[in-house]
Amino acid sequence: MKRILLALLVLCAAILGWLVLNRRNQPPEVTFTKVTRERVVSTLTTNGKVEPMQWASARAEAAGLVEQVLVQRGQKVSRGTALSRMESRQPEADLASAEARIAQANAELDVLKAGGRTADISAIESSSASARQELAAAQRDLDAVQRLQKRDAATGVEVNAAKDRVDRVALQIQALEAQRRTLVSAPDRTAAEARLREAESAANLARQKIALATVHAPMDGVVYQLGSDPSGLRVGSYLNPGDLVANIGKLDRVRVIVYVDEPDLGRADAGMPVTITWDAMPGRSWSGAVEKIPTQVVPLGTRQVGEVQCVIGNPDLDLLPGTNINAAIRSKVVESALTIPKEVVRRESGRTGVFTLGANDTLLWRDVQLGISSITRVQAASGLNEGDSVTLSSDRPLKNGMKITPVYP
Repeated sequence: MKRILLALLVLCAAILGWLVLNRRNQPPEVTFTKVTRERVVSTLTTNGKVEPMQWASARAEAAGLVEQVLVQRGQKVSRGTALSRMESRQPEADLASAEARIAQANAELDVLKAGGRTADISAIESSSASARQELAAAQRDLDAVQRLQKRDAATGVEVNAAKDRVDRVALQIQALEAQRRTLVSAPDRTAAEARLREAESAANLARQKIALATVHAPMDGVVYQLGSDPSGLRVGSYLNPGDLVANIGKLDRVRVIVYVDEPDLGRADAGMPVTITWDAMPGRSWSGAVEKIPTQVVPLGTRQVGEVQCVIGNPDLDLLPGTNINAAIRSKVVESALTIPKEVVRRESGRTGVFTLGANDTLLWRDVQLGISSITRVQAASGLNEGDSVTLSSDRPLKNGMKITPVYP
């Protein structure tokens, strides 16, 4: 029995050794895929930044603290809309003081135009009326005395006394008239008019300062930036003349600067379709076209890029300037193209090609001329036929004529 078991063990070991030896002599397995015919869209994928096509800045015209911010980022406004107000208590106090002085100066001028103060005029006119009555009585007395003198019923002394009385009253009337004229003098009017002009100038200046405290929109559009600080314009912020209050633009169409790496610039051209996406709005996209190709390459971090200008439709006005976006420029489209995965393409000894499945399960090298490419596939413009089997990437070194075992995923 032991001999039989031992014989079986030896037989199994022999069979296992034969299998291992036979497996080692088997051709290696290589994974293949088929050349297929499909539509290829060559797309340049990169990033970019949104800019307004038409815009204007609203800036502070006077220094002060922001008291009110009257709009929000993204809000649609009309030309002249109030955007913010700064503290203006001092100009308002100056205006109230100037208006009080204007009222006082106008009152003084009214008095001067009327000939003087009412009380003074009334007193003089009352005295003048009494004096005129007295003059009339004195004149009657003089006439009566003169008639009596003609009849030798009055003396010359009485006549002279009556004349003196008439003259005295007449002089009193003249004095009152002179006093009335002195109630208003040219210097008084000049001084009052000067005080009125000074008060009006002060009021105008105060109104201008109050008006400058409110910053208005310079154009119709959308507020896409508030203040120069990234956090926006806030109540209590101090602004100097010229500081930014808001940027406003027309955003139904926006300009997008797309950063294309230098080696890919030749693939971009004016008029090519562009699709924009924004990570902040998943599922949304905006379409447009390349407007202008750059004439120079500029550094962008560690990259050398050309700034390709694109015009993008923004009908909902939700794509705001300053936004960092993803861009895809559709450079070329080939219908019914022979395509292979990008990873099957090999470059050996200055030649570009692929390994295909030849007769008797051997590898056959073929030179391939490549056409346009999408993100994952490339056009085989020549060198391959539809249905050909080409090798996928392999960790095993491959050689032309090598015996293999084909495997298809």
